[in-house]
Amino acid sequence: MKFNGEVTTGLGKATHFLSQDFYVDNFIKNCGFKPFPGTLNLIVPDECLNQINDIKDNCENIIEPDEGFGAVKYIKATLNDEIEGAIVFPAKTEHSEKYIEVIAEEKLRDIFNLEDGDLLSIEF
Repeated sequence: MKFNGEVTTGLGKATHFLSQDFYVDNFIKNCGFKPFPGTLNLIVPDECLNQINDIKDNCENIIEPDEGFGAVKYIKATLNDEIEGAIVFPAKTEHSEKYIEVIAEEKLRDIFNLEDGDLLSIEF
């Protein structure tokens, strides 16, 4: 599947979670990279929302939580046809289903010079 998500500002909470060793170690093991300590938040186009939710609901790639944290589902993805990353679906989130979070080894806003409202291509 391939779609363009609209960049939007997140809640600023991912830095804490992506700094936890058990998340970092699992992303290195399962995705092949150490994630930048933060996510890029994207708004999913309405026409893709049902399919994304089905994929999330049926995803079997899960990082089990450490005490006090939530599980995270993930799907490896290619971002803007050039960067390997992943879509993450935290079990504990304050975002509506219309939002997804993307991780990569580097800060995607800097790599692609992204601002809110810009589009990012995601393929998985």
